[in-house]
Amino acid sequence: MFSFSPLQGALSESTASQSLLELDGGVKVLVDVGWDETFDVEKLRELEKQIPTLSLILLTHATVNHLGAYAHCCKHFPVFTRIPVYATRPVIDLGRTLTQDLYASTPVAATTIPPTSLAEVSYSYAQTSSADHSLLLQPPTPEEIARYFSLIQPLKYSQSHQPLPSPFSPPLNGLTITAYNSGHTLGGTIWHIQHGLESIVYAVDWNQARENVFAGAAWLGGGHGGAGGAEVIEQLRKPTALVCSSRTPETALPRARRDEQLVESIKLCIARGGTVLIPVDSSARVLELSYLLEHAWRAEVSKDNDVFKSTKVYLAGRSIGSTMRNARSMLEWMDDSIVREFEAVAGGTRPGHGGGGGGKGKDAGPFDFKYLRLLERKAQIERILQQAADGSEPKGRVIIATDSSLEWGFSKEVLRVIAGDARNLVVLTDKPSLCLGKPSIARTLWEWWKERKDGVAVEQTSNGDTFEQVYAGGRELEVADATRQALEGSELDIYQQWLATQRQLQATLQSSGATALESSADVVDDASETSTESEESETEQQGKALNVSTTLGQASRKKVVLKDEDLGITILFKKKGVYDFDVRGKKGRERMFPTVMRRKRNDEFGDLIRPEEYLRAEEREDADGPDESQYGNRQEQGFGKKRRFDDVGAAKGGSGPHKRPQVKRALSDEPEAAASTDGQAGDELDELEDEDEAVVGPAKLVVRSQTVSVKLRIAFVDFSGLHDKRSLSMLIPLIQPRKLILVAGAEEETLALAADCKKLLSAQLSSESSQSAIDVFTPAMGATVDASVDTNAWVVKLADPFVKRLKWQNVRGLGIVTVTGLLLPGGEIVIQGGGGAAAELNKNDDDNDDDDSASNKRQKLEDTVMTNTTTTTTEPDGTLATVNNNNNNGKPAAAALPTLDVLPPALASAVRSAAQPLHVGDLRLADLRRAMLGAGHKAEFRGEGTLLIDGSVAVRKTATGRIEIESVGLPLSLEGGGGGGGRGMMGGMGTFYEVRRRIYEGLAVVAGA
Repeated sequence: MFSFSPLQGALSESTASQSLLELDGGVKVLVDVGWDETFDVEKLRELEKQIPTLSLILLTHATVNHLGAYAHCCKHFPVFTRIPVYATRPVIDLGRTLTQDLYASTPVAATTIPPTSLAEVSYSYAQTSSADHSLLLQPPTPEEIARYFSLIQPLKYSQSHQPLPSPFSPPLNGLTITAYNSGHTLGGTIWHIQHGLESIVYAVDWNQARENVFAGAAWLGGGHGGAGGAEVIEQLRKPTALVCSSRTPETALPRARRDEQLVESIKLCIARGGTVLIPVDSSARVLELSYLLEHAWRAEVSKDNDVFKSTKVYLAGRSIGSTMRNARSMLEWMDDSIVREFEAVAGGTRPGHGGGGGGKGKDAGPFDFKYLRLLERKAQIERILQQAADGSEPKGRVIIATDSSLEWGFSKEVLRVIAGDARNLVVLTDKPSLCLGKPSIARTLWEWWKERKDGVAVEQTSNGDTFEQVYAGGRELEVADATRQALEGSELDIYQQWLATQRQLQATLQSSGATALESSADVVDDASETSTESEESETEQQGKALNVSTTLGQASRKKVVLKDEDLGITILFKKKGVYDFDVRGKKGRERMFPTVMRRKRNDEFGDLIRPEEYLRAEEREDADGPDESQYGNRQEQGFGKKRRFDDVGAAKGGSGPHKRPQVKRALSDEPEAAASTDGQAGDELDELEDEDEAVVGPAKLVVRSQTVSVKLRIAFVDFSGLHDKRSLSMLIPLIQPRKLILVAGAEEETLALAADCKKLLSAQLSSESSQSAIDVFTPAMGATVDASVDTNAWVVKLADPFVKRLKWQNVRGLGIVTVTGLLLPGGEIVIQGGGGAAAELNKNDDDNDDDDSASNKRQKLEDTVMTNTTTTTTEPDGTLATVNNNNNNGKPAAAALPTLDVLPPALASAVRSAAQPLHVGDLRLADLRRAMLGAGHKAEFRGEGTLLIDGSVAVRKTATGRIEIESVGLPLSLEGGGGGGGRGMMGGMGTFYEVRRRIYEGLAVVAGA
């Protein structure tokens, strides 16, 4: 059984992706935890309902559309962290930097508390409607984000893996997952899921064409899919279900023309002294754009192009330094041309960093930027924009900034400043998504570009290709600014009451007294030290929630705003900066230092191992030192230690014998150090710091809108890196799926693609019966489709005489046997020849414990003939088909399973002659070589897929799995059965038969009768 349900991104303009796959036995696999630029919690409601039943989670791309909600779910859905998650290493590392950039750039990502929850807790107060409050949830800290992503299990391409299920999942029964390269992003994945009879290929947002950085998808094989044959690789061919994205670019250009259009557009703008803004994501497609512009600048500067020499290129993002450091360490995941470029540089003299762009461009590595300047602070962006406005001479600038939606990040700040100058240009590199409600800024600009209402400037490249730049014409654009504002007054009371209610709920559900929530407004700290342990166990007793609902209802009407005196001695670890507590006159637990009893967690192998405790040094640096900062906070708070005055000074940055400034400074300043080593030498931009201090603690969301007059030009160059319709029309007939499910696309293009795919698949089929087996599904969000291939599979019982005659053969740990028998309706016994199978079955009645009842096995032959008529026919493949016509005079049929019994002697010989033997198994040439070497033969690989034995026998394995033996010029295929031989010397003949015998030993030759 296999059912598919898209939770987001189906028949919609939204690019968010969430899909739920339910397999036989109740196994549920969630693929992607995507979000869109609205960050609406309501879009996660259906996912929240499915979390307690999920078995595992798979992630495909390091983009907001595919894992934007991962940290939110880990933070606010406690059971979520107990579900195993699998992804490739680039998706894990780049997803971490993306999520840190997201939460550092916009408070909208933290999401607001639902009004329904606020309405419950504010019942006892005479407050205004809770819907008027936009109280923010506490966002995950960078340390928490690093810990969440450290829980993801990394996989390599083509690595088959049997995952572990979640604690609340049914057994996976041999489920196997394999990741293949999908192109589009670094580490992007096409998932192959094998479970029983189901072979599912999940391919969303893939690209078959090679790019500058990313290799093509692995459909046709080759290194990462970069180069391959004309047939789809065997592992991805003929799946029972193919889940494919239907979103395709409207105009797909070759890579060279696409790159030329972008460079020419930039050249025209900077020549007239304008500023070019290229909005892009901060983890995926930014690698392709940054690599292209860096190498374009290297080529133009080497030609002494004055326009490019005087133009500065900036790459802006809150975590762009960490992203580029990760990219430099993952060159093996990129296209082969990147690897060759790195090897060429490593073989020569590698230039040092920090020089002022000295050295030739060919001496620098792929991502060793000489002309791109990395910016990670808002003050740096403001400074370069101010320099552009105050400059006496027109100097061009190119700014690649996050995010592509222009709703958050530095790209929105740059657009606000450059929108009023007609010399400037904004280049959209992807078709923006359209969510319900107000469209994003990027979507609005894209619609203006498509309308071409205010005129078009037609430009021409050096090769004669034309491209268009659309004038905005001074239209008004509304830009919204979202900020955090500390809570005060009644809003703070409501938040405190809501927080106390959540604490009381968790304290009631948990056996320990630890808490997993942040402190309230008067207890402003980052995160409780015990939050890690609490988040993992806060829902182990979630069944008690129904029993305590009445208690919470009463508690919500009482005074639950916790003050200092209410906290008691627990204020020592619940409030920052408090180290003393007066115990005079106190009794009981108030006189003892508070401790939290942590329950020891075990798994099936013993003590639970935490991967974050065993990180390497470079992994800790990439995580921006979460452990060091945690230890630093612990020392600063002074828990369990005697305080000294010099300790307080050391914790605050003063001098003292116990401070460790060098380690923390190195960890915190590493992004800045990395930024200074890229592009130009360190300048005044490195010394700029953001003046605005972040609001820590309870806050609310404040949105202010500003209207901007847009006079710049708008250009569109498709850098989405998605497959086009030509690739789909070529590959889907080669893949030959039994079922096709189209998701991740607008309704119009999805339905049009579905009609085209039906025609393509039907053109390959010769019979009408086969055409009816091809189904193309286009489910809507929340809808469930049954795409299983075993809908016509039935459960039968095997009679004891039949079981005794089965001859099992083992192939790589699997037992296989072919059966030919007589299918009898449930509860029937047919007497064959006076003492056949029926006599044996009656003889073994007392020993058969699997039958429903003895009366079902001992029915009279007359009743059987009167109630049932059975027709048995022989199929072309030697099997028997049984058709039952039941007539029970209106009475319901018995609920007995049909029985498979031995054939009557009259039919056994006829069926045996019609059946053909089968060869089952997969021969590996490496295993054959090892066996032949062990037998004293010479065996060596010659070329690709050819094994030469004793210099006279060649064994080849084709892409379709066909094994061929060639000896002295005579080929022999094993698919036609045993038999045959080769001509040549006796030595060659002996080797030939020995090789053939070894091959047959590795296969199971299953007889047809």
